[in-house]
Amino acid sequence: MKQFFLTMMQAVWRWFVPARPSFYDRGLLALMFSLMGIGLMMVASASIKEGPGGDMFYFTKRHLIFLILCLMIGVGTLYLPVDRWKKWSGQLLVGALGLLFAVLAVGRTVNGAKRWIGFGFFNIQPAELAKLALIVFIASYLVRRSDEVRGHFIGFLKPLGVVFLLAIMLLAQPDLGSVVVLFVCTFGLLFIGGAKLIQFIAIIAAGISALVGLIIFEPYRMRRVTSFLDPWADPFGSGYQLTQSLMAFGRGGFFGQGLGNSVQKLSYLPEAHTDFVFAILGEELGYFGVLVVLFLQLLLAMKALHIGRTALLRNKLFEGYLACGIGIWFSFQTVVNVGAAAGMLPTKGLTLPLVSYGGSSLIAITVAVAILLRIDFERRLDTSQVIQREAA
Repeated sequence: MKQFFLTMMQAVWRWFVPARPSFYDRGLLALMFSLMGIGLMMVASASIKEGPGGDMFYFTKRHLIFLILCLMIGVGTLYLPVDRWKKWSGQLLVGALGLLFAVLAVGRTVNGAKRWIGFGFFNIQPAELAKLALIVFIASYLVRRSDEVRGHFIGFLKPLGVVFLLAIMLLAQPDLGSVVVLFVCTFGLLFIGGAKLIQFIAIIAAGISALVGLIIFEPYRMRRVTSFLDPWADPFGSGYQLTQSLMAFGRGGFFGQGLGNSVQKLSYLPEAHTDFVFAILGEELGYFGVLVVLFLQLLLAMKALHIGRTALLRNKLFEGYLACGIGIWFSFQTVVNVGAAAGMLPTKGLTLPLVSYGGSSLIAITVAVAILLRIDFERRLDTSQVIQREAA
């Protein structure tokens, strides 16, 4: 047994610290596979009572198919040079706008929200693809209009106009959570791109005012906010989902009830395998499991930001902005999902990256990770070629 563990530790060490220089980031790949594995395990556990027709593994089988599809698309993405994304940034944005328009025209309505376009077995949620398309577009815009962004207010407003157009379509679904993600990613990229601080203060003040207005004048959003502030005031009404989520965390303790032993997933906590999979994880794996997943998500976001910073220092501006935008997206969406499940933020219906059930989210985030791997690969390839030329 001792020899077995030593062999495993040596194998892991050789994976992360190879004898020869590697042309891809093994740590980033390991993070993605780890979160995907945890997600499959938790979806299988959390959805065991949700499957139609008495099929306990209905969502598990679908999630596994999504993961296989994601890996195939991810491998294809790795073969695309990063310059192609810059070249196609406008077309990607137009495609995202077209899908958002299509979902309003022919989309499926689930729980009062019209967010999905049905294709038989598979449903596309355009909002998830729009996040990636917008980040690619803003990164390209910052390269093309860097002086305008830094020197003129109109250069700062142009990308916000694009976000505003996307926001109108998303709010018509309605999907306020995705709108907030788009604005945060855009503001973060504009800040990295060198926009003036006074511009941020003015736009953020206007954005907060608009957000408050959207909440006040929409009854269901107002109920979410009031239930978030005091969910126990109406534990069987507007506060039901949050109180059940908090009970799941409370039952978890430090090491949890054990994998598969959740009580809240047994028809008590709605959407247990999607928006609130983190609560079931806390109940079954406890505080320890929660820390592990949060640490992995933190490392994933830090990897993206580190790749972006390295690219910017090498004057690879599009690659740097794109990687930083992906890092902001991952980190903010994780904070919102975890905050909503733990009662620190109002419920927003955002998935936990690479963990929650949802084909569109998994595909978009897997493509984003593949882009990060490609950015890092091209950087390592350039470095290797420089070293070879100097040696020659």
